[in-house]
Amino acid sequence: MREQMKQAEPGSYSKVQIGVDYYPEHWEEAMWEPDIKLMKETGVKVVRVAEFAWSRLEPVEGRFDFAWLDRALDLFHAYGIQVVIGTPTTTPPRWLTTACPDVLPVFADGSVYHPGVRGHRCYNSASLRTYGSRIIEALARRYSSHPAVIGWQTDNEFGMLDCHCDSCNRAFRSWVQAKYSTLERLNSEWGTVVWSGEYSSWEELTVPYGGSPHQNPSLLLDFQRFQWDSCIHFQRRQTEILRAVCPERFITHNFHSYPQRLDMHGLAEDLDVASFDYYPNPAPQKQATAPYSGALSLDLTRGLKRRNFWIMEQLSGPPGCWFPMWRTPHPGLIRAYAWQAIARGADTVVHFRWRSAAAGAEQFWHGLIDHSNVPGRRFAEFAQLCGEVNALAPLLEGTEVTSNAAILYSHEQMAALRIQPQADGLDYYDNIKQYHRALTKLGISCDVIDWRQPLEGYKLAIVPSLYLHDEEAAQRLESFAGNGGTVILTNRSGVKNMNNICLLQPLPGLFSRAAGVTVAEYDPVGHDIHMLVDAAGESFECSQWCDILQPEEAEPVAWYGDDFFAGSPAVTVNRFGAGKVYYIGTHASEAYWLKLLGGIAAEAGLAAFPDLPDGVQAFTRTGEKGELLFLLNLSRGTQSIGLDKHYRSALSGSLVSGIVELSPFAVEILETGV
Repeated sequence: MREQMKQAEPGSYSKVQIGVDYYPEHWEEAMWEPDIKLMKETGVKVVRVAEFAWSRLEPVEGRFDFAWLDRALDLFHAYGIQVVIGTPTTTPPRWLTTACPDVLPVFADGSVYHPGVRGHRCYNSASLRTYGSRIIEALARRYSSHPAVIGWQTDNEFGMLDCHCDSCNRAFRSWVQAKYSTLERLNSEWGTVVWSGEYSSWEELTVPYGGSPHQNPSLLLDFQRFQWDSCIHFQRRQTEILRAVCPERFITHNFHSYPQRLDMHGLAEDLDVASFDYYPNPAPQKQATAPYSGALSLDLTRGLKRRNFWIMEQLSGPPGCWFPMWRTPHPGLIRAYAWQAIARGADTVVHFRWRSAAAGAEQFWHGLIDHSNVPGRRFAEFAQLCGEVNALAPLLEGTEVTSNAAILYSHEQMAALRIQPQADGLDYYDNIKQYHRALTKLGISCDVIDWRQPLEGYKLAIVPSLYLHDEEAAQRLESFAGNGGTVILTNRSGVKNMNNICLLQPLPGLFSRAAGVTVAEYDPVGHDIHMLVDAAGESFECSQWCDILQPEEAEPVAWYGDDFFAGSPAVTVNRFGAGKVYYIGTHASEAYWLKLLGGIAAEAGLAAFPDLPDGVQAFTRTGEKGELLFLLNLSRGTQSIGLDKHYRSALSGSLVSGIVELSPFAVEILETGV
């Protein structure tokens, strides 16, 4: 096992504060001090810099120019503002890509990911490893003791590149050899006998070049796993350098745009704290969904390290770059969504960006200050947020989100289900959105964690479509249920082994032991709407998939109401040890999930906040000093919410009880124990 290097102390990244992203290299130096002075006056505590600045830091090979960054960091320190430096490897400079074209990714059709944008770097490029390590080490040595620098961000917004260059081809062959050892085992584990795909020498093994997309699903899944490992190793080289040179500074990475195809949990292992770039869509037509998909993104980010996190980029104005500009944030939206992030466990929220760019592709990805260069309405709202967070920081310090429910998330399941789509409309992540939205509407706090993580401390585990599975996964859920936990399994579970090969056994495979049910037949109904009837005779819609269930030890709790399988069980529950295992054979409507989870919450003793109006969310952070209840109206309409006890408003100091009216995008933060 790889020896873990000592990670930074939490105190360096657990402060509750507001920050901004700033690019001193984009502006005349005469603008820096007025900007930083205004940041200080506004209440900004931290900035991120330099993640795209390689060409300014090393304008020609081997000649570093840190003088401009020295002056910027010294100014930030003079005004008491802390700094996170981004390693600049996401934007290799033109002198490097010209001299070493192996830095550039190559797509399956042979086209090249050219410079002039960002993200144009192959994780397996030997040249990038050499030159990237050199610039990172030089930066780390230069700023390891600078009093303003508190941490580092690796690269920027890692993503899947699907690179098919010669370096990746050789590396993939070595990766497969290391995993399977012999061609005989490889051919057996991938089932290459189908379509005469057997390998007779290692030289025949390549990355899955272009042509037909219908290639061996085991090859395609392992190619994705190889890319996950490539990205992890690319980042690991950076974290090893940073920890060797400046071990007291924390390291983070800014994940973005879920769902990500990456192994985010593997990447997060080498970080001190996870970060997320949060851009909720402010369009009116998105207001029904944005608050809930955003809550899922925040819970998923918290689940990467199973502790508090950072927002490294937060919406500050209408985005626009490779698409037409979004609507501008409605009054109150910037503040409300920043508080939503804090409520879900963000300690630091950094807004992108201080000022809208005057040049380049992101000119219309608006910052806090528009091209007028005059602070306006959005800036005033940001200033209000800074004042509130700075005032409440002592109350928030040391608090965290505590959940008794978990959703088990797996990038491997998502990858396999995308390689071979199972039914029209069946989308792994979209389905998780619905389960999480139901929990959020019920006020049930939920962690979203890697599917291999321990489940101690939870009362409920929702386990979506464990399409790939093994004995370890089955035993983990059996142990959890046997010790009193409630498990909810969904359809398309237990279909394949971990190499993406179908198993010749009744579904849901190894999970049938705990579920007490098998699947007699299934119908991929796609977008067709079918009916589900529960034990109370209430009807609900369902779609995507219909498992026709054959209970063994399990008891049916809902049945299909139509088609040739009318009357057949659709949902079952099985008592297993001291707990219960539900199996849901279809994709039931949100109304059904609300009813099911409401009943489970009452039975399992899950803390809930029922009857929340649409768009209103209730979250709690708890610490040694007590509990803080966040009430957020993330909608454009006034909403009312009832409280069952007395509170004190942390924002106003007034006593609050009974019916609370929340205006559009209103925030209330309540102290208990009044």
